[in-house]
Amino acid sequence: MAIVGDTADAVVVGAGHNGLVAANLLADAGWDVLVLEATADPGGAVRSAEVTAPGYLSDLYSAFYPLGYASPVLRGLELDGYGLAWRHAPDVLAHLFPDDRAVLLHRDPERTAASVERFAAGDGQRWLTAYDEWRHLSGPLLDALFTPFPPVRGGLALARRLRTAGTLRMARRLVLPIRKLGAELFRGPGAPALMAGCALHTDLSPDEAGSGVYGWLLAMLGQQVGWPVPVGGAQRITDALVARLRERGGRIHYRTPVDRVLVARNRAVGARSADGLLWRARRAVLADVPAPALFLDLVGAARLPARLVEDLEHFRWDGSTVKVDWALAGPVPWRNPEVAGAGTVHLGADLDGLSRYASALHRGELPADPFVLAGQLSVADPSRSPAGTESLWAYTHLPFRRHWSAEEIGERVAAVEAVLERAAPGFGTLVRGRHVAGPAELAAGNPSLVGGALGGGTSAAYQQLFLRPVPGLGRADTPVDRLFLASSSAHPGGGVHGGPGANAARAALARDRALTGRAYAAALAAAHRAIYA
Repeated sequence: MAIVGDTADAVVVGAGHNGLVAANLLADAGWDVLVLEATADPGGAVRSAEVTAPGYLSDLYSAFYPLGYASPVLRGLELDGYGLAWRHAPDVLAHLFPDDRAVLLHRDPERTAASVERFAAGDGQRWLTAYDEWRHLSGPLLDALFTPFPPVRGGLALARRLRTAGTLRMARRLVLPIRKLGAELFRGPGAPALMAGCALHTDLSPDEAGSGVYGWLLAMLGQQVGWPVPVGGAQRITDALVARLRERGGRIHYRTPVDRVLVARNRAVGARSADGLLWRARRAVLADVPAPALFLDLVGAARLPARLVEDLEHFRWDGSTVKVDWALAGPVPWRNPEVAGAGTVHLGADLDGLSRYASALHRGELPADPFVLAGQLSVADPSRSPAGTESLWAYTHLPFRRHWSAEEIGERVAAVEAVLERAAPGFGTLVRGRHVAGPAELAAGNPSLVGGALGGGTSAAYQQLFLRPVPGLGRADTPVDRLFLASSSAHPGGGVHGGPGANAARAALARDRALTGRAYAAALAAAHRAIYA
């Protein structure tokens, strides 16, 4: 006989930041919320620990948070009341070219413009013009980005601000490759490389449709709000979300991996954990796990429309990742001292080099010269390491693969360190400790990072909006009534901003409304029949 572990209004599977956001919003609405987390710790990819040497704090996964800082979702939770504080590095971002020239993004637009101007006369003013355009539309654009698809209110506000001609041109910009967008906005290589490096935080190529919007978004957010870090580590975001949830009566069970979503008459009624306990949900089940895991493993193909199962065969993961943290005895000895004040440093390639790197990844090859994304955590937050030292991290992408050998990971780490040594001679002599997390280690610490993929699925245009995670409504709702996808596999995708979790909570609340909930469910069921028939 099955034993019931607990009963709640909502069962949330996964205590990643999206699951915790969803749980908080439901608790705000008065729901009794229970979160089931497979690992021993909350936070998913938003966690910190001393893994290199005593006194050196590393962010184990994500580290800098322009989207989180700007997100209306996280801002609305008022996490500053639960101990979250932010800090900025002197410079937001540096893109270091192979010849040691650097273009710098600073929160003072004039200083960014001056850096860009050194690469081509007039590009400084062109940067200021592009930033003015961004400021004109950033409010409604961000509101539209972090709300359920279609973003009616934010979209209408954006259309009113842009008018017809501007809306058409914005639609074009959203599908441009970053190489093309950079060439249209600027004359020299500085600003385009800066934005292209931002685009390559995803798995897209500078020449791929849709990469322009990512590079433009992250660069302009950096100009507007910076790329701040939580004082005391990324873990502070998670700690604040957990404290807020507990204050509202929410409960979290750790080391409780879920192996089945319980479904009765096509309605989600709870979850079963691997130890056989049943966790009953009176009103909803929300899953902060990748879409293939939810649909194929936790629900099962037999309970889903055949066309949805077929579509999941074409689901594409983003690239694998290898990440390295170092404890350094002193600051990074950059050959170009301008880079010393940047919280984030992109290095190893100019724009053509970024294209070669991304092209190799798309062919399933390891790039000979890796593009490296590095973070100087102590520059941004001196509490991360002893005075006069540095807690440094870097990562590079790999072709997606579920299994990598230790030898292959070791070779990639050596290639990353070679890039750093060329840009900062003597870097290796400062290393006092090192921690390597390849795809296997990343997935072991956070099972949602399948194969070391960080984004919950590709950022390519064919898997965005109503095509995320597969062709459908682009919403958190699933063909199973009262079951909602709350992970980065859902719109609006990867990044620490809480959008998927918030959208899932909104959908659960809409389904549960006394007067309109049944009509909502009927409309969704009809839409799903039309899509998956």
